[in-house]
Amino acid sequence: MTATTAQPVQLPTRSGLVIDVRTVRPDDEALLKDFFDHVSNEDRRFRFFTASPQLQPHQAKALIEVDHQKTESYLAFTAEGELVGSGMLACDDTLETAEVAISVRADRKGQGVGWSLLNYITAEAKARGVKRLQSIESRENHLAIELEREMGFVAREVEGDPSVVLLETVF
Repeated sequence: MTATTAQPVQLPTRSGLVIDVRTVRPDDEALLKDFFDHVSNEDRRFRFFTASPQLQPHQAKALIEVDHQKTESYLAFTAEGELVGSGMLACDDTLETAEVAISVRADRKGQGVGWSLLNYITAEAKARGVKRLQSIESRENHLAIELEREMGFVAREVEGDPSVVLLETVF
């Protein structure tokens, strides 16, 4: 089942927390701004490759104004309605290669939110016909690199940029 509608899908995490994942809606900007205020400065830097202390308007726009075909933005909520994770899938024009990016609230890290969201987005990529799913990570982002490797992604150098690593899985 692909999430091209705003209908939430319930996912269990490895810690037992159940999250509801849905696609972003046009009115989610304030929700996303608040969410990224609860993401650590380091994780926000890893996600956007910038040291901004809060979500910038152009970043919010990129998360919200998606075409729901090549690009999709997902939000993960607790049963109480707390936004705990954000993920994005961005495909190339042929829908053969896609990039994934995920952020989790600082106080929800270690609860399996990132794992469940990455697993879900990976399944969504496969359902769209994506053949190659990639993630570009700062070499300093050890937790994300470890998680992606655990899920079968293989790391390789990025020519010309020793500060990042490309993680990739092929379907």
